[in-house]
Amino acid sequence: MTKTDSKGEDVRQFKVGADDDGIRLDRWFKRHMPDASFNIVSRWARTGQLRVDGKRAAPGDRVEAGQIIRVPPLEAPAPDKAKPKRERKPLAADEIDFAQSLVIHKDDAAIVINKPPGLATQGGTKTERHVDGLLDALQFESEGRPKLVHRLDKDTSGALLIARNARAAGFFAKSFSSRTARKVYWAIIAGVPSIEEGLIELPIAKQPGTGGEKMYVDEKEGSPSRTRYRVIERAGNRACFVELHPLTGRTHQLRVHMAAIGHPIVGDGKYGGQESFLTGGVSRKMHLHARRIKIDHPDGGQIDIRAELPTHFADSLHHLGFDPALGDALPIDEAKFSETPEGKRRAAAHAAKDRRKERKGERRGRGRG
Repeated sequence: MTKTDSKGEDVRQFKVGADDDGIRLDRWFKRHMPDASFNIVSRWARTGQLRVDGKRAAPGDRVEAGQIIRVPPLEAPAPDKAKPKRERKPLAADEIDFAQSLVIHKDDAAIVINKPPGLATQGGTKTERHVDGLLDALQFESEGRPKLVHRLDKDTSGALLIARNARAAGFFAKSFSSRTARKVYWAIIAGVPSIEEGLIELPIAKQPGTGGEKMYVDEKEGSPSRTRYRVIERAGNRACFVELHPLTGRTHQLRVHMAAIGHPIVGDGKYGGQESFLTGGVSRKMHLHARRIKIDHPDGGQIDIRAELPTHFADSLHHLGFDPALGDALPIDEAKFSETPEGKRRAAAHAAKDRRKERKGERRGRGRG
């Protein structure tokens, strides 16, 4: 979106999407406006032209979903100084085979992969191998390159949705931002909550001094964050197998929330410390898996996909005596998702539609009488 400022210049405004929540501002420019170099962005910041939600911003600031970034006009570079467009390195045959082996669903609009633990969704400092870098292998017969529409943490495994075209990307991004997409996570947590099914409502913010790489509960400045959990099975008081539903989409939300109530996800040393590791042969890897994703399809109907567990998670379930079939036996509770603003809007629309049908039927009945 462009607007004309007091000097008659066209400025642009961009809304931060859910997929960009928590990234640095300079990273946002690299991702969406590669022609704006770091030096240009820094100059805009120094002169007060770069703003986020109306406030002056610096390249190192992190942005949140829903914020508005004000960008001044980009001057056209001189022909002799224009940087050549950086081309992606072609993927090797084994990289293509690996990427395609992850696919668990494919249609004209979407691909769903089962992301293994240890593979980052996007690149970063010292992260050279990531899903974003493998997307060329997932183009198949489509003309354009697939697009990421949400993320999973590097050590979190499971279902990751990828759009196959720009129209689908916009549709899916709206579903995630409005919280109508439904995601079910499985986790093994240390200990057993006193309440077997509950709602965690604790605001989350970036922890100072960590460069935004770690989150924490901040009652005063944190963003509202809500997680549903329910215990599937318990192994005495040692650990339990749980189902998690994020009702908001904050960075590291599930990990922060479970640690905050005293039951960190097994293997999550970043938030749970030593309490997150179980003795007796249980893997020290993260036990958090995006088991299921259910989302409306842009062409009608729904995508509803389950992702198989990674080996270490499946082995831990067996070792602790948990039955994964019990997790799949629990249906997605529609009422839980009706609590989101978009869910309430849809519920109201459906109710109004039903009332109109009833009134129409009554009128027809009176006509026949």
